[in-house]
Amino acid sequence: MRVVGLFSGIGGLELPFHEAGHETALLCDIWDASQTVLRHRFPGVPVVGDVRDVAGSQMPSRVDVLTAGFPCTDLSQAGRTAGIGGEQSGLVSHVFRLLDEHEDIQWLVLENVRNMLVLDQGGAMRYLVDELNSRGFRWAYRLVDSRFTGVPQRRHRVILVASRHHDPRRVLFADNADPRGPSDLADDAFGFYWTEGERGLGWARDAVPPLKGGSTIGIPSQPAIWIPEAEDGRRLLYPTIEQAEAMQGFPRGWTEPAATGRKNGPRWKLVGNAVTVGVGRWIAGRLTTPEDPIIETDDVPPVGKRWPDAAWGDHSGSWVVDASQWPRCEPYTSLLDLVDPDECEAMTQRAATGFLTRAERGSLNFVGGFLDDVRAHTMQLELV
Repeated sequence: MRVVGLFSGIGGLELPFHEAGHETALLCDIWDASQTVLRHRFPGVPVVGDVRDVAGSQMPSRVDVLTAGFPCTDLSQAGRTAGIGGEQSGLVSHVFRLLDEHEDIQWLVLENVRNMLVLDQGGAMRYLVDELNSRGFRWAYRLVDSRFTGVPQRRHRVILVASRHHDPRRVLFADNADPRGPSDLADDAFGFYWTEGERGLGWARDAVPPLKGGSTIGIPSQPAIWIPEAEDGRRLLYPTIEQAEAMQGFPRGWTEPAATGRKNGPRWKLVGNAVTVGVGRWIAGRLTTPEDPIIETDDVPPVGKRWPDAAWGDHSGSWVVDASQWPRCEPYTSLLDLVDPDECEAMTQRAATGFLTRAERGSLNFVGGFLDDVRAHTMQLELV
């Protein structure tokens, strides 16, 4: 297949196609740091900066798959939540412009945050669906948890597949598995966001919460990891950027070409904005070998006022699909099998104190012993 990637970031959606021997014909991302990574990791592939500058003449004569992990800045809870018409997320309109200019495109793959299903009472999803319906597409979407690919990162994303020529149900609903339960996960490490703590807390057992480019206090940041049985001063750690790359399914060092030497360089934002490679690998595999759905998609209820976790439709209507967030259950890598604590820096006193202040001011409930370890951590650093 010949693939064109828009809003490519660092290539999480496109890399699996490339690895499988499909042709990457064009990549596009406006951020210089992303372009640097793409040019280094996809040598010889043309890279365009601004999607608004992608003209029909720049597109290859045949496109089988058009991918677009369009900006979530205006859709995510960590962003501005301006909606699909926001300055950044509204750029998805150029996807539809290119679809109009190339009616022979076989498949469209979109990816974005789960908040897209509820923001503006589902207005973002309604916009996408209306645009697809008006062009004669059949579409399907599914909310997935990246942990199904085996990585220790609890990351929920909406994957939408659409086509004028094929049935996307044979891609998104050909797999279904039960999620891993607590008994399937280790209890020796927990991921959390130290930039939160007052009204919300990204928290995950044997995983980190979703890696992201921004935070509730306005700065890009890595999550932290709590290891209850570690020695004093080493119970609260920051994972390294290379470990975060692995949590997204990339080879370690994938974003190194964009390194600037500054502590607050672009690599964390690049990784936080990326699509988990394993998710892209599942999509690429199913586009190559689609199969009949194993989930009921015909005798199902229509979509009501709220968008469900999975659905399909066309110009005649839209219907709810009872699909889990785990299409598959790949072998799982526990957090401490991926993260070597000896490679990690301890959380700073400033970060730990700020988190503790927010946590004590708020009304959230925390796992027993956690805040005690945060307090002990701040006191331990005072003595160093």
